[in-house]
Amino acid sequence: MYNKLQYISQGESVEEQLYNIHQALDNGCDWIQMRFKHQRPKKALALAEAVKFLCEEYLANFIVNDDVHLAEKINADGVHLGLSDMEVTEARTILGKTKIIGATANTFEHIVHQVNNGCDYIGLGPFQYTKTKSNLSPILGFEGYRSIIAKMKQLQIEIPIYAIGGITLEDVNILIKTGIHGIAVSSIITKSDEKQNLITQLNEKLYGSVIV
Repeated sequence: MYNKLQYISQGESVEEQLYNIHQALDNGCDWIQMRFKHQRPKKALALAEAVKFLCEEYLANFIVNDDVHLAEKINADGVHLGLSDMEVTEARTILGKTKIIGATANTFEHIVHQVNNGCDYIGLGPFQYTKTKSNLSPILGFEGYRSIIAKMKQLQIEIPIYAIGGITLEDVNILIKTGIHGIAVSSIITKSDEKQNLITQLNEKLYGSVIV
């Protein structure tokens, strides 16, 4: 089963991205989603190659946000696709059966669509307001997750659900009770002055026990 804590990278430059990703890995995060929007292909490739090397060193999963062709080129572990990105079916044709393909959803109907197309996990959100992303979909809150996951159980739809969007340490216990599998976070890790302590606490809450 997939790791429960996913770090979505931040940084305006290759150097800043690499620093933030290295910090997340070094302090206990074992799944990196590289999000480096609106960059020149050469820069994105340079970053992806460096991040792949780092993730191999730390035995962490490495997926690329949006860019299926870049994920294929560097042989990443997979890709995460937003609602306006390439369809999962097309990405699967390009990447093959063994790669991880995550897909964004904001509603139960989105989940059904993405699952029918063959994605491996869902990033469901946003949980609450976040500055990390522009053009936010409607905010779900705890009740949104409860309602959607209850519908999934009724219809026996089984797929890992990752909550995303402005999640804090204090939110995790209640979110886990809604039935999510894990969380995808960004700013909370990037901005933390005590990354090791934060990531340890996040993992303890997500896994329900002390991580050794």
